[in-house]
Amino acid sequence: MKQIVYALSDSSGETATIFSRSMIAQFPMLEIEQKRFSFIQNLQTLKEIFHQAKKDQAIVFYTLNNPEYDQMVKEITQSQQILAFDILNPYLKKIEAYTHQKASREIGAARKLSAQYFKRIKAIDFAAENDDGKNPKSILDADIVVLGVSRTSKTPLSFFLANKNYKVTNIPLVPSVEAPAELWQIDHKKIVGLTTNENILQKIRQERMLAYGLQATTNYSDTAKIHAELNYANSLYKKLNCLVINVANRSIEETAAIIENKLNFDKV
Repeated sequence: MKQIVYALSDSSGETATIFSRSMIAQFPMLEIEQKRFSFIQNLQTLKEIFHQAKKDQAIVFYTLNNPEYDQMVKEITQSQQILAFDILNPYLKKIEAYTHQKASREIGAARKLSAQYFKRIKAIDFAAENDDGKNPKSILDADIVVLGVSRTSKTPLSFFLANKNYKVTNIPLVPSVEAPAELWQIDHKKIVGLTTNENILQKIRQERMLAYGLQATTNYSDTAKIHAELNYANSLYKKLNCLVINVANRSIEETAAIIENKLNFDKV
């Protein structure tokens, strides 16, 4: 079954798009066609979009800061029986009631240059400067220290977390190289050890070799070597008493969520 989904906003539409994808992902049997309408600036454009939505039998997800736009959409969707979800205003109203503060309803407020924005830029710079063990001393200044053998997604995870304002350094683990002494000088709660399944890691490394135009079977992808590397890493994690995450069949987002959840609970 094909289902058309609209994401529309008087801003960039990023929130509506992400929210709609999260919802529709729960219905894998649907064939989805997504349409995005951003920076809507007048009522006529809104009317035309919803006129087409009725024809498409679309499900609509929207964020509208302008109260006049929001009211008109509610009238149209009710009269035309269009399934539409306001994913901004109901939450703003609840927060207003709870905090006794009025929302600014400023378009694009989330993208404003702010202290948080500059903190994020600094975190990204920190991750770049200290990627792949470039500077072990950075362990002392990091919010999160990611450890793992080669090809356990240390770098993409570090940058994903940096985009959430965490200063992250990642250190590659090799049995023949002694782990940095700085690991024993910080709170173990800051350390995250990544591990994976041997067969999955071997496949990833073989594909990496093929991408370089080399033979799939090399010392890098040798079963015994991989076994030794993972055993070394897991042994170190045990000594450090750190959080260990098996990243096999797990997305970067899922791994980051586990880390953030642990950090938040540690603060309680």
